[in-house]
Order: sequence, then structure tokens, then C-alpha cells
Amino acid sequence: MRILFLGDVMGRAGREAIKARLPGLRKNWQLDFVVVNGENATNGAGLSAAHAQLLLEAGADCLTLGDHAFDQRDMLQFIETEPRILRPLNFAKSAPGRGARLFEATRGRKVLVTQVLGQVFMKRPFEDPFSHAERTLKAHPLGGQAQAVLVDMHCEATSEKMAMGHWCDGRASIMVGTHTHVPTADAMILSGGTAYQTDAGMCGDYDSVIGMDKAEPLRRFITGMPGGRFTPAESEATLSGLYVETDDRTGKATRVRMIREGGRLSPAAP
Repeated sequence: MRILFLGDVMGRAGREAIKARLPGLRKNWQLDFVVVNGENATNGAGLSAAHAQLLLEAGADCLTLGDHAFDQRDMLQFIETEPRILRPLNFAKSAPGRGARLFEATRGRKVLVTQVLGQVFMKRPFEDPFSHAERTLKAHPLGGQAQAVLVDMHCEATSEKMAMGHWCDGRASIMVGTHTHVPTADAMILSGGTAYQTDAGMCGDYDSVIGMDKAEPLRRFITGMPGGRFTPAESEATLSGLYVETDDRTGKATRVRMIREGGRLSPAAP
């Protein structure tokens, strides 16, 4: 199976890049399943119902969220009616929506997608991601009902993402990190057959400070004083992510490539 994962969509620039480029990538790369992290698609903070619909219509089969899952209030209701959107498994017990789901890909094949939030350096104390992932992965072993299993680890610390990658090795087809908006140069297949990248990067304008217009972050770093609100940068975006090919029989990854499409970053394709 050919699976594409795209990192955090950042503001208008990221949305427009998805809308313009994803349909062509699906066709040209003959993709079977596409997962997009929509965490920052609406003004850099959360995902609105309207913007979720735009990303789905552009060709995403599943949208994952993150610690800003419900910054846009209408997502509280919309996620209950749109099963293609997932919030983190270890979010608050009272949170609406689901943290894992079995999706249908091309030719009737099944893909399990789940997301967990890390604990290190995160502002809110989320429950242990490993124990939450354990229950989900145990219920969907590789080579069973799902032909592929993807885990989105949304967190700050590279060490925590790497630990989750090794913990998932042989239990998931793909373990990919999100949240920090900078792609890491460590895409690989781990010893047990799991495709891994510490952070997929963002789908946004890289002439920025992790997707935000440079002026306000620079002011705060230099003076220690806020001068206004953070606003997303709006020049041409780069789509950043991970392309993985998997074996339908075993669920293990057979090929992995970093993806960079458009914008300022050097291009990389399957």
C-alpha cells in the first residue's frame, strides 16, 4: 500500500497548498491512503469545521489533531459527526470524538490510524501515551484485520518520539512525529519493520518562525516582551511529510521517503 502522511497544516498558506497540490500528488504517486495533521490549519490554532471540510475535499482520507484539537469551538460538535477526524487517544476522558479508527483504503484494504500526545515539555498534563497506544495496537495486530497501522505521536521532545517509535517497532507500519513544525532528517525503517520519522515537519511557509510571521516571535525573543499576537506567515508553503510503502500481508514498511513539495525547502519525492 502507498501511504502519505503530511505534517501540521499551518494557516492559510498550508491550507492553500493542500488544496492546490494534494489532488495531483494522489494521482501522480498513485496513493492508496492519505493522512493529514490539521492541528494548526485555522489561524495557527486548531481546526475549524469549514477548514476540515476543505482538507478532506482536497484528498485527505483522515485528519489528525493534537493539543489544540478544540481551540476552534465548532470542532467540539463537528468531530462527533465527521468520523474521518481523530483527536488524541489520551486527551481528556470527556473529550468528544475518537482517538483511533479503522479506515477503508483502496481495494477494500483497511488502515488503522491513531494519535497520542506526549508528556515531556507539554503545557497540559496528558495521560500516559504508551498505555493508551498499547490497548489500541493490541486490538489491531499487524497482519490481522488492518493491512497497515499508522501512529501519529504529537509532542515536543525528540527523545519521547523516538522512544515511541522503538516501542511501536513491529507493531505499527508507521510511527511519525508531529507538533514541532520542523522536518527531521531521520526517515528510516526500524529493525522490526516500522517506518519512522521523528517529525514530519509542517505544511506551511518556512520563511517564518515555525510557521508564524517572524516579527512577533523575534520581538519576544529579543526583548522578552510581547508586542502583539502571533499570526501565521502567508507566503508559499512547503508540503512536508512522509511517504511509505507497506506489505499488505505483514503490514510492515518496505520503503520510506521524506516528502517536501513546493515552497522554500529543497524538493524531495518518492
